[in-house]
Amino acid sequence: MADDVTSKGQGGRLPSRFQDPFQSFRTEMDRLFDSFLGGMPSLTSLRQGFPSTQVITPTLDVKENEKEIVVKADLPGMDEKDINLTVHNGVLSLRGEKKSEHTDERDNYHVMERSYGSFQRSIRLPDTVDEDKAEARFDKGVLTITLPKRPESVSAQKKIQIKGA
Repeated sequence: MADDVTSKGQGGRLPSRFQDPFQSFRTEMDRLFDSFLGGMPSLTSLRQGFPSTQVITPTLDVKENEKEIVVKADLPGMDEKDINLTVHNGVLSLRGEKKSEHTDERDNYHVMERSYGSFQRSIRLPDTVDEDKAEARFDKGVLTITLPKRPESVSAQKKIQIKGA
């Protein structure tokens, strides 16, 4: 029976034609260095302790009621000084840069790794928002932006009565 994509070959590994050649190369290089370094910690175990490089995209929650729009952004590990928040021409823009540093010192080695990443999220706001009264609060990694609506837009809403047939 021929191997297909879902079946595994010997040893629980996919047949070589389905393996990522770069991952195979990386695994082989890690094995080579691990055997060369002897008693030193393996590169694989060191790499597991560091944050992976990734694109930072904060999650947003947007809620609206008759008086305001509230936007919440999750920004764990960031400081408010690393966040730039603006409102211009009906667009709320959130920009920031996250810096991460990890140091690991053990018996006979020292490793320091840094990662940086920036992000930008923008939201088009309705004309009913009073941009001049926007407020923001940053607490425990959560940025809360409150955008009140103009009083005339709140009172301009009219309930329409629904009549039966």
